[in-house]
Amino acid sequence: MKRIGFSRFNTLKLAICLAFLSACSSVNTTDSGAVGIERKQLMSPLVSEKQMDATALQAYRDILAKEAKQGDLNSDPVLTRRVRAVAARLIPHTAVFRKDAPSWQWEINVIKSDELNAWCMPGGKIAFYSGIIQKLNLTDDEIAAVMGHEISHALREHSRERASEQMTAGLGLNILAAVTGVGQGGADLMGALYNVTFSLPNSRTHETEADRMGVELAARAGYNPHAAVTVWEKMGKFSQGQPPQFLSTHPSHETRIADLTEYARKVQPLYEQVRR
Repeated sequence: MKRIGFSRFNTLKLAICLAFLSACSSVNTTDSGAVGIERKQLMSPLVSEKQMDATALQAYRDILAKEAKQGDLNSDPVLTRRVRAVAARLIPHTAVFRKDAPSWQWEINVIKSDELNAWCMPGGKIAFYSGIIQKLNLTDDEIAAVMGHEISHALREHSRERASEQMTAGLGLNILAAVTGVGQGGADLMGALYNVTFSLPNSRTHETEADRMGVELAARAGYNPHAAVTVWEKMGKFSQGQPPQFLSTHPSHETRIADLTEYARKVQPLYEQVRR
């Protein structure tokens, strides 16, 4: 068997990488809430919350400027007021998961687009696309379900976690390639394997966490948590031919609906308490 050489340079590289990896901290960015979100997250010291917020703000500004120039930013005042009214009810309840979140510099805007899309960047920068509301004929309860989900991604700092994960994975693969002598081609192959084996399932974990937190936010704000189920039933009609669940960054619609049904039932008492 051929012995694998390991130069002084690679030894130094390994030491530096391992020191970096050991500096990553295991944290829980949110309180557990009634839905019980307790998973620890690995965060890199090179990807701070402040950096993520600053980057998100610049990206958000760029997007808004582009959409405004095209005349697609908040072009429907009635729809914009409707979306912002939902956000105004949801945001105070973010304190259940993060006490600092209600004081974030929240922004809510509606973009005229046929896309079935909505997102919330780090720091509370929200965009809703008109297409998701109009094509799916969303009720306010369903808008709250989508928005609660997207807000939850920001509360959990999923973007920062993914950035940390990718940075750490890149270092780890470089170490493995150096130790085993597989070269760049082997490192690329290992990267693909890592993506399918670890990265994509973690994305599904993020989606599930956001689903569960989202129904709680909606329920606490007085929106029917079961509306999350009807949203994904509607979405299912627009996603025929989706890839197998094990190669998808999102859970399958069947898995998602089953989980949402369970957790909507769990937070139903919170909704009923508000509606009394």
